[in-house]
Amino acid sequence: FPLSDRSGCWIDRIFGLRNVLFIMADDLRTSLGCYGDSVVKSPNIDQLASKSQVFLNAYAQQAVCAPSRTSMLTSRRPDTTRLYDFKSYWRVHSGNYTTMPQYFKSRGYFTTSVGKIFHPGIASNHSDDYPYSWSIPAYHPASFRFEKQKMCKGEDGKLHANLLCAVNVTEQPGGTLPDLETTDEAVRLLKNLANDDVPFFLAVGFHKPHIPFRIPQEYLSLYPIDQMTLAPDPDVPKSLPPVAYNPWMDVRKRDDVQKLNISFPYGPMPKDFQLHVRQHYYAAVSYMDAQVGRLLSALDELGLADSTMVVFTSDHGWSLGEHGEWAKYSNFDVATRVPLIFYVPGVTTLHDWLGESAFPFIDVLTKSNYNARVIRNVVELVDVFPTVSYMAGLRAPEPCADVSFQEELCTEGDNLAHTFRHRERGEDEEAISFSQYPRPADAPQVNSDLPDLKDIKVMGYSLRSWDYRYTLWLGFNPKTFQVNVSDVHAGELYMLADDPGQDNNVYSDSDHSVIMKKMASLPHVSLNSF
Repeated sequence: FPLSDRSGCWIDRIFGLRNVLFIMADDLRTSLGCYGDSVVKSPNIDQLASKSQVFLNAYAQQAVCAPSRTSMLTSRRPDTTRLYDFKSYWRVHSGNYTTMPQYFKSRGYFTTSVGKIFHPGIASNHSDDYPYSWSIPAYHPASFRFEKQKMCKGEDGKLHANLLCAVNVTEQPGGTLPDLETTDEAVRLLKNLANDDVPFFLAVGFHKPHIPFRIPQEYLSLYPIDQMTLAPDPDVPKSLPPVAYNPWMDVRKRDDVQKLNISFPYGPMPKDFQLHVRQHYYAAVSYMDAQVGRLLSALDELGLADSTMVVFTSDHGWSLGEHGEWAKYSNFDVATRVPLIFYVPGVTTLHDWLGESAFPFIDVLTKSNYNARVIRNVVELVDVFPTVSYMAGLRAPEPCADVSFQEELCTEGDNLAHTFRHRERGEDEEAISFSQYPRPADAPQVNSDLPDLKDIKVMGYSLRSWDYRYTLWLGFNPKTFQVNVSDVHAGELYMLADDPGQDNNVYSDSDHSVIMKKMASLPHVSLNSF
């Protein structure tokens, strides 16, 4: 079959429309067994990966929640959504762009959101973009309101708003936690949808491993503190431009971190505390993995695994001490690289005629390794919308014009459907991911991580290819949304073959003409003048 023709999608012709279970974690880097992490215990996501196509090098367009989620769900880059902070709703701020769930809804799907999919608040019109995107109002777990309250027992026996917050779940309000509630609701919805003739698009957003690490305390036992190690590059690189540094203010504001009296902006976190942060992050990943396992086993038990595409991803990564940084808020791989896993029944796996379960729940205390079909070439989160649409049996949105503010439905990403039919032939030097991050000044200050739009003075545009990451920090006008390409504040170039951790900036030693030509070819509004 051809990939597509005038009669429609090959996916549609062979299999009919598929349900979609779209799972998104929050602040999850590629710390998963199926991505080669030898420390983490993530058996349920690894099991999903074993029946899926795994994109090993997928990158977010901006390493912070609201801009990344809006970009992925509209398939528009941040310079098109014009959302770089948390304080605008794209439909009134830039353009009335159609979202991925809205597109499915317009094609007859029942669409519903559980947990964190859109960033809540102004960024999604205080409604998770309902009723545009969803058939019914989005569900948020009631226990989430306690996340930012003083819920963590300190050594003094009192409750604090700590970063490290392993808890006895039975002592929490309602005897539960947000991701437990989210999974319960998602399973309840699946049971209701199982006998419905209408195809569904169910989006499930888990809050972990986002801080605070308010997780069931038993998951810490999976990661004994004496077996934890520091990041391989825990120091701020000497060649790192100050504008590129992320001073991790949200981590510093936590009660237990404040007690450490860490100097701003470059003062290192004490090594013993670094080990505990890494332990808690990994434990949070395992806790989230267990919720994914509960969800997938329910899908399987309800007889939906053969008719439902499952997509698993994250909004961006999270630094765990690399380059002396924590949290997201940067253009490094640890902040922009995300898991991206597609389970497509009949394509990535065949029907199991022996009647064995597709996704039996795996207790995290057991550890197994799984082989998956992998794609090594670079892809982006703006590719998700067209790819999910096509692989579900719908037509993918058409590519956007260079200027697309008036186009409600189009994509600034690529439809990756061809990767499911053809084996990867090796390195694609032309495949590029495009990320960016705004800064209020050239030197780190208290609002460097999350500057309001009006305060943005510099924009870091970053290209990630197979063999390098190249970033230019350029002057930016927040009133006109224009970048001044002749106003170069700093540059970074990391050659990944010799420097996979991106610690040795060779920007000043390099000829940039080839990379600048690649920048010019990007479908990007502000940089058209290259």
